[in-house]
Amino acid sequence: MMQNVHLAPETDEDDLYSGYNDYNPTYDTEELENDTAFQQAVRTSHGRRPPITAKIPSTAVSRPVATGYGSKTSLASSMGRPMTGAIQDGVTRPMTAVRAAGFTKGALRGSAFDPLGQSWGPAPPLEARSEDSPEEKIRQLEKKVNELVEESCIANSCGDLKLALEKAKDAGRKERVLVRQREQVTRPENINLDLTYSVLFNLASQYSANEMYAEALNTYQVIVKNKMFSNAGRLKVNMGNIYLKQRNYSKAIKFYRMALDQIPSVHKEMRIKIMQNIGVTFIKTGQYSDAISSFEHIMSMAPNLKAGFNLILSYFAIGDREKMKKSFQKLIAVPLEIDEDDKYISPSDDPHTNLVIEAIKNDHLRQMERERKTVAEKYIMTAAKLIAPVIETSFAVGYDWCVEVVKASQYVELANDLEINKAITYLRQKDFNQAVETLKMFEKKDSRVKSAAATNLSFLYYLENEFAQASSYADLAVNSDRYNPSALTNKGNTVFANGDYEKAAEFYKEALRNDCSCTEALYNIGLTYKKLNRLDEALDCFLKLHAILRNSAQVLYQIANVYELMEDPSQAMEWLMQLISVVPTDSRALSKLGGLYDSEGDKSQAFQYYYESYRYFPSNIEVIEWLGAYYIDTQFCEKAIQYFERASLIQPTQVKWQLMVASCFRRSGNYQKALDTYKDIHRKFPENVECLRFLVRLCTDIGLKEVQEYATKLKRLEKMKEIREQRIKSGRDSSGCLRGRRDGSAGSDSGQNCSAGGKGERLSAQLRALPGTDEPYESSSNKEPDASYVDPLGPQIERPKTAAKKRMDEDDFADEELGDDLLPE
Repeated sequence: MMQNVHLAPETDEDDLYSGYNDYNPTYDTEELENDTAFQQAVRTSHGRRPPITAKIPSTAVSRPVATGYGSKTSLASSMGRPMTGAIQDGVTRPMTAVRAAGFTKGALRGSAFDPLGQSWGPAPPLEARSEDSPEEKIRQLEKKVNELVEESCIANSCGDLKLALEKAKDAGRKERVLVRQREQVTRPENINLDLTYSVLFNLASQYSANEMYAEALNTYQVIVKNKMFSNAGRLKVNMGNIYLKQRNYSKAIKFYRMALDQIPSVHKEMRIKIMQNIGVTFIKTGQYSDAISSFEHIMSMAPNLKAGFNLILSYFAIGDREKMKKSFQKLIAVPLEIDEDDKYISPSDDPHTNLVIEAIKNDHLRQMERERKTVAEKYIMTAAKLIAPVIETSFAVGYDWCVEVVKASQYVELANDLEINKAITYLRQKDFNQAVETLKMFEKKDSRVKSAAATNLSFLYYLENEFAQASSYADLAVNSDRYNPSALTNKGNTVFANGDYEKAAEFYKEALRNDCSCTEALYNIGLTYKKLNRLDEALDCFLKLHAILRNSAQVLYQIANVYELMEDPSQAMEWLMQLISVVPTDSRALSKLGGLYDSEGDKSQAFQYYYESYRYFPSNIEVIEWLGAYYIDTQFCEKAIQYFERASLIQPTQVKWQLMVASCFRRSGNYQKALDTYKDIHRKFPENVECLRFLVRLCTDIGLKEVQEYATKLKRLEKMKEIREQRIKSGRDSSGCLRGRRDGSAGSDSGQNCSAGGKGERLSAQLRALPGTDEPYESSSNKEPDASYVDPLGPQIERPKTAAKKRMDEDDFADEELGDDLLPE
């Protein structure tokens, strides 16, 4: 019996797993789906009865029996299964008792070990989706709509509101196409309502952001009226906000209340915010009692800083002192819900703990806590400054009450700031002594408060030109806080006032090192470089400051002035043009620009800016003088009269303006008016030689009898002038001059009492010195005029030269900027 048993060969015992996947395909169950005979047997009753013949070829015909010679004839069972140990197709069926089935090495000898079936080749490609199917088109279009909504939101967050609106409109168009296509393919209830809601809501938001309020309201109405959208009633809050922006307060309140009715009570935070909006709207309409009701409800349910501050404003509007006090106490008691600073102090020397504390010292949560605390302090300080002057009989008592309340709260450090603000209020009331006394109380406080108080004291003494006291308190402020840029700037100001510009520049530089945004120090160091004639460095400072303060008139003027000092008039004029665009009514800037154009020879542009300067400030003597001379130069003497008359009103003791008026009348041919003007000048200034000269000339030409009287007075004054000049040259004292003047007067009087012949001779000699009646005034006299007046109409004409005029003071715009204003807003 053992003759028919064939054991597995033992030639390759070292490779036990070489035929792991080698098995007869008859036992392959993975291909049963493709086996037609098997599938037929499953579907019919063919497989329910045993087969008559064997399924393996050559076994159904004969069943050879092994002979005694050990012939190895394959045997088969009645079911067609090969016998154990039989050989079929060259493969020996293993004996299960000796070796596990399926682990034969006879099958497929020489094949490599491939448990993962990698030798079968790549898997067949997936069946490609049909892009033409309606479902696929709908899916792609829905994806595109979502992308457009996201792009619209991103553009809005980046500040590109126009692009955000275009994307939102495009998303709306594509979404409507999507709805029509989906209705054709599926039933209406399968429409994606969430996508429709997001598209409409985004479109309404973008309309509102672009201030297209009517379109935004229409879009919101479409959402609100659609009952298929759940929680759409909340959008009435947005509609109320739009009405609030449009100042339609009644509708805003209506929609806020409708939204409040549709929001369940479990959403307390949302309801509180809506009630706060209602209260703010009532304040805008002046209905303070209704606003108080809303804010009181909020403070009783969920107190917050905004509601408390608005409640104080409402009580302040109706003038209820006691309620203001109680509201201020409620505002102080609002919890901040932030951690104490002790949390960020390391309790031990554990390096791991120190690393964690360093990591959280300035993280986002810590920054949010700081911001919340800053906002709370701002509300409390503003409320205290608002109610302190009205809650008590005087503002000082009111401030004291606020300080005591603050000291008993979690905002203890604000008490010192309130005290400093009290001193500032004294300054606004022009009570400098009380302000100084209040600030001096901080000399014994901690370093931060002491530095702030000393800085303000230094500023006060600087304004009063008490530079010694200002320097002393500036030193105290710097010693208390070396990193206080305001204190360093004030110290530099005191040194600047004493003329030590190099040292002042060092203080300003240190202030900039401590705080690079200290614009006062940067401005003052530019002025210091100007004083040191380091114009390039000064220009760099002012250009940097211009990059920070784009529309500062002081900075623009300083840049123009530096270019003028650098003898670059074109750049100076360009920067002055920018200055005028910022302050178009500044008369000094206009006159400065007119002077630059005049120095360049452009009289028409110079006239334009001088005239604008005169229109805004008609009391600038330099501008009036230039305009008068311009009209005389252009032969419009009648127009020059009004300017010289205004100058005579501004400076009534200056005779030259009245003489200019008379000269304009004479030049224009109005001799009678000129004569009357000269007579009026002679009555006011009887010793003016020029007035008498023109009176003699006019009376001679007209033929008036007063000519002899004026000629006599003229001669007497000329004689007195000659005597005075001779005595000055000879070095005589003033008493001798006075005696000589009295002697000369007496001699003149006695001369008048002589015979008529002597008087007539003197008159004839004077008349011979005057021009004839047919000679023009311009060439009538060659005498040097009096130094007090220069007639611009004769051959000695000397019109004012604007290029040689006094230059505008370089610190005209910087007087207050140099004194660093350190008072808080």
